[in-house]
Amino acid sequence: MLTKLSIPPISKPVLLFVCICLAAVACKPSGKLAREEGVSYSPKTISQLATKLDTSSVFSSNFTGFALYDPAADRMIYAQNEHRYFTPASNTKLFTFYAGLKLLPNLMPALRYVSRGDSLIFWGTGDPSFLHPEIGDSKVYSFLRNRKDKLYFSDANFDDKRLGPGWAWDDYQYAYQAEKSPLPLYGNMVHFEMDSHSRRENGPKKGALSVEPAIFEAYIDTIASKRIGRFILRRDISGNRFRYNPEKKRNAFSLNKPYHYTPQLITDMLSDTLAKEVDYADVPLPDTTNVLYSIPTDTAYKHMLGPSDNFIAEQLLLVMADQLGGNLNAEAVIDTMENHYLDFMTDEPQWADGSGLSRYNLFTPASMVQLLAAIDKEFHSDQQLFELLPAGGERGTIEHWYAARDGGPPYIFAKTGTLSNNHNLSGYLITQSGQKLIFSFMNNHYISSTATIKKEMEKVLWYIHTDFE
Repeated sequence: MLTKLSIPPISKPVLLFVCICLAAVACKPSGKLAREEGVSYSPKTISQLATKLDTSSVFSSNFTGFALYDPAADRMIYAQNEHRYFTPASNTKLFTFYAGLKLLPNLMPALRYVSRGDSLIFWGTGDPSFLHPEIGDSKVYSFLRNRKDKLYFSDANFDDKRLGPGWAWDDYQYAYQAEKSPLPLYGNMVHFEMDSHSRRENGPKKGALSVEPAIFEAYIDTIASKRIGRFILRRDISGNRFRYNPEKKRNAFSLNKPYHYTPQLITDMLSDTLAKEVDYADVPLPDTTNVLYSIPTDTAYKHMLGPSDNFIAEQLLLVMADQLGGNLNAEAVIDTMENHYLDFMTDEPQWADGSGLSRYNLFTPASMVQLLAAIDKEFHSDQQLFELLPAGGERGTIEHWYAARDGGPPYIFAKTGTLSNNHNLSGYLITQSGQKLIFSFMNNHYISSTATIKKEMEKVLWYIHTDFE
């Protein structure tokens, strides 16, 4: 038998209260906001931020995630798709940066070496600075050049692939995808330059191809321009022969091309550069070695983050592997970080390489702000941290974006991340009242121009800068 339930009538005041609550739920923005005690942001300000994101025709045509966090109050101010995974591109370098802060000393370990009789055997640590045109110093060069011992190079500690997982294989010839190696020289690049107008001081002769390091002049195969109408300067994927045709329509150029790592090439380059013989010896790395240090580690961080240097990011993971006491292997470092240093993340990162070239990387906006909060705690002052990052309207990859419209100092200090159809920006935002906020703005799968995405992001970030107190 069914029992009939008797429901009392709802009074008009109660009914009105229920309707107001339902209307409030229906009008709630699609993102999430924190209104916990102690957070002083006005509901109207946050609601307008939500509206800017929700009503944007630019963001609605792609996949957008956003998170805005107040580190002082330890509160998420507003978030949208914050636990969804995005392709981060070079936002991955922030993970590499944090790993370096945890695993690397203040000076970069450059070489490991031992003396045996009249011989010096040395192993690379992955240090990217040796003979690097922008961040290099003379320590390693002077050390090897001035030794009286017979020099032997070993790469027995190198246990990694020359290209990272998920990298585009056909990009091997481009400067942004240099190979990984245990002992980089010249940034693992060959510089080609032609000046057809005049001869600059220390530059190439008019109409002549200049090659640095000069040893690669012997690796060029010239192709007749009559046979091929377009300009070609291309390396074989598994060798170091460069095909070149001096195409008449392209009179002047300056190009960097990665070289292919082999132990023989490195010993040849060292012998040529040091003006003394260097041989190869397949000698395992001993348990105890001497260590030679080179540049301040901050110098490498700044060059990795500012111009977003993929080569330095990848090499830094190898240096970290050396510091862990094992062979040079990037995956070992990522495993160590995930198992011991990233347990504060609510969303497990899918981390594949050091630079963000890999499409296998997947992070969430929530993970990015948590990571940036952890990085922030590693520094004694904001200035110390911000000097290493791109600054809006001033330097790095956002030199021409996110400038203060009132002519004031930079208010954005953040890392970009761009691959085709993907653009992200994660970092620190300073409000007009001087408050520091952390944000992650991630955009994937758009077919509009990246400039269109940036302009829309700039509107949102400027609003936060001016209207959040």
